[in-house]
Amino acid sequence: MASNSSESRASTEVPAPYGNGPAPQGQAPERKPAKVRIHHLQQAKREGTRFAMLTAYDQYTAEIFDAAGIEVLLVGDSASNNVFGNETSLPVTVDELLPLCRAVARTAKRALVVADLPFGSYEVSAEQAVATGVRFLKEGLAHAVKIEGGAFYAPTVRAMVQAGVPVMAHIGFTPQSEHALGGYRVQGRGDDARRLIDDAVALADAGAFCVLMEMVPAETAAAVDAAVDVPTVGIGAGKETTGQVLVWQDMAGLRGGRMAKFVKQYANLRSTLMEAATAYGEDVRSGQFPGPEHSF
Repeated sequence: MASNSSESRASTEVPAPYGNGPAPQGQAPERKPAKVRIHHLQQAKREGTRFAMLTAYDQYTAEIFDAAGIEVLLVGDSASNNVFGNETSLPVTVDELLPLCRAVARTAKRALVVADLPFGSYEVSAEQAVATGVRFLKEGLAHAVKIEGGAFYAPTVRAMVQAGVPVMAHIGFTPQSEHALGGYRVQGRGDDARRLIDDAVALADAGAFCVLMEMVPAETAAAVDAAVDVPTVGIGAGKETTGQVLVWQDMAGLRGGRMAKFVKQYANLRSTLMEAATAYGEDVRSGQFPGPEHSF
């Protein structure tokens, strides 16, 4: 997403004016890779380029995805399903997500780290949303947060942004509202497309730096993308969005069972780990492991 324009050169990020802590004695300060910032995502929208986003919940996936060049890492409330063993995203709490967020943010050298605000942590009032957002930036070390909901939450987004908490908005199918929506259903079909466009415009006008759309017809998602100046991210929303996001366990084939239509699997880690664990168990039971080379 780098640009050679004079505007890009003029806005090149400079070292933190207040320092990054002391370097080890006798060593020069570490030269850190250029971080992906919100304005880089906005630049991608303006220039018609794209960026990739994956969920991450731990040190090692954060390290790997960051090194692979994934621009945005989402510490999603999908950890509820993919880390904590719940059936839905609803049970996960702020206190459960904060340590995962810290692990990802401490590890990622370049990627923008976005944290989901879980169900029940922002809906009561704008004040509650600001307080929760601040916790994710202070305690979770996140760079931004994501909340679900339409135009109704525009005042909440405005309050959070004014408080210094960058917000990614999430519209279309919103998993935290699955009971209210009657289950996992595509949103924005037919006449309902106008509602999603209005939601996106209201949230962007309130200060959301990006709009994520989930399970939205490609035609509707394209109309939403055209209606807002901020970048859009899709998951099951066609190819006209600025970015795409997947849950990493789906993308890499770690999770078993039926996959959503919008998932493309790039590996089969489930089979790989099953084979490795089976071979290890057999070696232990047969006495082949540990061998002399593994002993002191």
